[in-house]
Amino acid sequence: MTDMEDEIRRAGFAAIIGAPNAGKSTLTNAMVGTKVAIVTHKVQTTRFPVRGIAHADGAQIVIVDTPGIFGAKKRLDRAMVRAAWSGADDADAVVHLIDAAAWIAVQEEKATAAQKKSVEDDRAVIETLKHTGRKVMLALNKIDLFAHDQILPLMAEFNESGVYAEIFMISAENGDGVAQLMSAIAAAMPEGGPLYPPEQSADIPMQLLAAEITREKLMLRLHEELPYQLTVEAEVWENFKNGDVKIQQAVIVGRESHKSMVLGKNGQTIKAVSKAARKELSELLDRRVHLFLFVKVDEKWQERRESYATLGLEFDA
Repeated sequence: MTDMEDEIRRAGFAAIIGAPNAGKSTLTNAMVGTKVAIVTHKVQTTRFPVRGIAHADGAQIVIVDTPGIFGAKKRLDRAMVRAAWSGADDADAVVHLIDAAAWIAVQEEKATAAQKKSVEDDRAVIETLKHTGRKVMLALNKIDLFAHDQILPLMAEFNESGVYAEIFMISAENGDGVAQLMSAIAAAMPEGGPLYPPEQSADIPMQLLAAEITREKLMLRLHEELPYQLTVEAEVWENFKNGDVKIQQAVIVGRESHKSMVLGKNGQTIKAVSKAARKELSELLDRRVHLFLFVKVDEKWQERRESYATLGLEFDA
């Protein structure tokens, strides 16, 4: 047993739940200390629970970064929301992460449509938590974007809801308040030895993480043009004797018109995405990566059971 394993006296799971774009993946990466979840400005970036492994105060915390919880109608959306609540049900501690800046904007009648939707989704989460009767931690995120006295009326409202055991003010982006939140989560972990080797930072297959990194680069590159009906799947992972690795991935889109958007004029978009993904993967794997991307059209990919099995999602949610 290593010294670090010997120091771990508590270990368990902590689920981060909340509306899309509240900052769950940013918080997960901040607590783990390295990138284990992809982050973009677009909603519903996280599609399946990602487990990052963090350590604080003699505890190993397996952080479950869940998909955003929202009013879901499509099959993929329903599967994502089911996965989020399942992650919370199975966890030893639950943190409800709220975009406090959105609530302030609504309070001051300056909210964008996205911020109004975020608050609406938060209220739905609060109602669900009331029905379950489970006390959870509340983390008010993005507190660096407004004066702290603006949050006091909202904190009173959150207290009155009766679903929160503790309230923390944090900024996942710059790290404010994250250490205090981690200490509270660590204290909530059950007694026991480590669940994972202390040097491990995530419980996600490398091929899946590599595909997610490429999807992140696509989302960042395409911005608002991005068709939501897009996924990336690993096809080939070949290790060479010299240490290099060949990775072939399929970018799957729902329509023929989306294919040209992903390719870009003279293939410039897909080349830029491949370059950015290859650079990050080379740094992550600490070896030379040969990345090959191919765009495929599959109108029915969201209705194929195997697409969900790859992500660990329930097809029949």
